[in-house]
Amino acid sequence: MFKFLDREQTVAKPGYNRWLVPPAALSIHLAIGQVYAFSVFNLPMTKLIGISHAAPDDWKLTTLGWIFSLAIVTLGLSAAFGGKWVEKAGPRKAMLASACCFSGGFLVAALGVKLHSILLVYLGYGVLGGVGLGLGYVSPVKTLITWFPDRPGMATGMAIMGFGGGAMIGSPMSVALMDHYKSATSMGVWETFLAMGLIYFAFMLWGMVTVRVPQAGWVPGGFVPSAKPQKLVTSGQVSADNAIRTRQFYCLWMVLFLNVTAGIGVLGQASAMIQEMFKGRITPAAAAGFVGLLSLFNMGGRFLWSSASDYLGRKLTYSIYFALGAVLYAFTPTTGHLGSVGLFVATYAVIMSMYGGGFATIPAYLRDIFGTAQVSAIHGRLLLAWSAAGVAGPVLVNYIREYQVTHGVAPAQSYSSTMYLMAGLLVLGFLSNHLVTEVEHRFHDLATA
Repeated sequence: MFKFLDREQTVAKPGYNRWLVPPAALSIHLAIGQVYAFSVFNLPMTKLIGISHAAPDDWKLTTLGWIFSLAIVTLGLSAAFGGKWVEKAGPRKAMLASACCFSGGFLVAALGVKLHSILLVYLGYGVLGGVGLGLGYVSPVKTLITWFPDRPGMATGMAIMGFGGGAMIGSPMSVALMDHYKSATSMGVWETFLAMGLIYFAFMLWGMVTVRVPQAGWVPGGFVPSAKPQKLVTSGQVSADNAIRTRQFYCLWMVLFLNVTAGIGVLGQASAMIQEMFKGRITPAAAAGFVGLLSLFNMGGRFLWSSASDYLGRKLTYSIYFALGAVLYAFTPTTGHLGSVGLFVATYAVIMSMYGGGFATIPAYLRDIFGTAQVSAIHGRLLLAWSAAGVAGPVLVNYIREYQVTHGVAPAQSYSSTMYLMAGLLVLGFLSNHLVTEVEHRFHDLATA
């Protein structure tokens, strides 16, 4: 039975259609991408005791914000330390481990909510679930890059767009389940966690069973590697251990960190933010729809922007992310002052498309700079930038908001300073991306893959 999990058992037979592989990757990423919908639980979890209102012993939003941050921190750590194991073990073992940890995290968190123990919720969804996030996130990336050497940007977009789209499923499902389980004595949160853990486990098992890897040396029909690589695309191979010795790795680390910090703090509080900025006009159900819409653009941006990078080049694509993103973040408070829900939603839809595109383009950027041999391991180590951003982004949004509200600023106006700060971070990201150059040949320490 356990041999079924070995990498050798996933090797595709001759003539296998490579387009059957993306659905397997999507099943994992659509499941673990639920983390982007976690903000729909924030307000209900502030009233677990009071039910109709927040009781003195209920959790605060700042306390709950750490659940999301812990999950993202653990995602980066598990991806960094588990990247080499994923390459060695193969996608099937990694996907099973991801399913067990992610779904198990829901079950432990359900117990934490039932017992009103925030530490159990942190341990369950934040730590155990975060391990599932990290392993599940990196497991399909190398697989799809090897299946699509002719379109690496599109491949990574397919691998990662499901993660951005997870909230499109997770957000309305969470609200529907909480409404179903809600009673006079329960907000329906722990029951929803329990149900979602079981649902996602079954969904992820399907991807684990159906995934395949190509035979050694396989290339798609008619594909001829370019004899003259594009600018910034290396013809050598850099190991993960050597990659972290290069300046380019740390420039890309800052590129990912700054892009994610700017987006993740807002995304983690998207539901609460739109309700407070347009108080009385946006219901919880409408806010859940907003989170789902952002998920749709997050997902679509991952595929469209990363596919475009195959033609524009990764460096130019990131320059667009940062330049246009800075302008839109700075414009966001104006949409609130104008009271225009439509303009606010449209602005954030474009922002989230580029935020998602940044995630999907970075593996192809790494492949261009360091080669394909250990791209999963290098990608895993770079995701520590995501871990850092997972703390920095929500902390900036949550604590700056709380400071302003406690000093008399209206909740609807409390996000303005944060948006201007995020715009500044994107300017720094633009400069970091500008510094990315080709890796020196002395770092090419592996045979050509």
